[in-house]
Amino acid sequence: MGRLFGTDGVRGIANKDLTNELAMKIGAAAATVLLKEAKSAKPTVLIGKDTRASGDMLEAALTAGLCSVGCNVLSVGVVPTPAVAYLVGAYECEAGIMISASHNPCEYNGIKIFQKTGYKLDDAIEEEIEAIILDGAEPIPSKLGGEVGNRLFSKTAVKDYINHVVSTTDTRFDGMTIALDCANGSASVCAKEIFTALGAKCIMLSDTPDGVNINDGCGSTHPEELMRFVKSAQLDLGLAFDGDADRMLAVDENGELVDGDKVIAICAKRMKEEGRLNKDTAVVTVMSNLGFFKFCDEEGINCARTAVGDRYVLEKMLKDGYNIGGEQSGHVIFLDYATTGDGELSGVQLIETVVKTKKKLSELASVMSVYPQVLINVKVSPEGKLKYNNDEYIIAATQKAEMELMGDGRVLVRVSGTEPLVRVMLEGKDIEHIRSLGEDIAEVVRERLS
Repeated sequence: MGRLFGTDGVRGIANKDLTNELAMKIGAAAATVLLKEAKSAKPTVLIGKDTRASGDMLEAALTAGLCSVGCNVLSVGVVPTPAVAYLVGAYECEAGIMISASHNPCEYNGIKIFQKTGYKLDDAIEEEIEAIILDGAEPIPSKLGGEVGNRLFSKTAVKDYINHVVSTTDTRFDGMTIALDCANGSASVCAKEIFTALGAKCIMLSDTPDGVNINDGCGSTHPEELMRFVKSAQLDLGLAFDGDADRMLAVDENGELVDGDKVIAICAKRMKEEGRLNKDTAVVTVMSNLGFFKFCDEEGINCARTAVGDRYVLEKMLKDGYNIGGEQSGHVIFLDYATTGDGELSGVQLIETVVKTKKKLSELASVMSVYPQVLINVKVSPEGKLKYNNDEYIIAATQKAEMELMGDGRVLVRVSGTEPLVRVMLEGKDIEHIRSLGEDIAEVVRERLS
């Protein structure tokens, strides 16, 4: 992780950590770096946002920074993060920026930057931007008079993105009744239209954002209400998105959760059967459930593993030519159709599999058994995050737990890339045993890093 950029852009509490002044500097510095080779005298940067109250404020600050160095800004309003990734190429912009803190509570916000290719920035570019902001590594140009950029508005962005997602399947969803939990976020502007256009009857949950209710007891981080609703209403399935709709978790007809690991397993299996799974390989992170790796062995699917973070999954996919990958959290990348994780696109691909196989989602999900898993998030200080890797007491506690599991499970302790947390994850056959071991490690982390 860099000094400003985490694993998914710059993120913090809006107006405290992520201030207007910082946002303005990020806009100006990013433009300075990304637009050096721009052919246009006034290159255009596209900006989208989720439904947080602080989005307007940060958009204004970013816009000011971009325009001050001579960029035009194309504001597309509230859209999913993957819409920005798609539209930056479709509209031939030089870069795209999404204002969102994804699955975090409303007081947080963030800035994700996309290159004109639709891919997120790589580490080297982020470091160059950080050096300008924090070290004054190079001057930021200040344009005057008619050279100052202008703000433009798009009225077609949401419609164009909807059409793109719908175009990724030739299968109709007629006869299906599904529930869509939009997390009171970006999916609220397009999810119903996408799945209705494909023929499904949609029942909407948490699709009335008010600026503060994003991710509040709903969406992919809180799917419990969706799980109850799908079962009680006897629906075919449900889909839960996060605040910026780049993640999706599903719920089967019995109200059981189908996480990102299972979504990847279901779709990768179908892609392999249809001869569309590049190199017969799926890419996941080290946080994926042990059951996923067993599924891959049984199905003859190669499994490439990366560090935690969708950016690392994508890097592996691009480097080695793979076309599906993602995370247990529901961030799934279908590289044949998108340059980043897309919750609604993932939902389309999952339902397409249900329709084509003529199987219920519960049956499809049964291809993968899930090992019991315990995840404990320990809040730590900013200084504690920096000390984590070299703390001998935490290392010793982790090694002790690994010895007790004796190869019949695993332990993974890591620093969050987006929040002031250390995540302690254990898997094994005995849930009570791994919970006890996890609490022991978490207590050491609290004592050493809080």
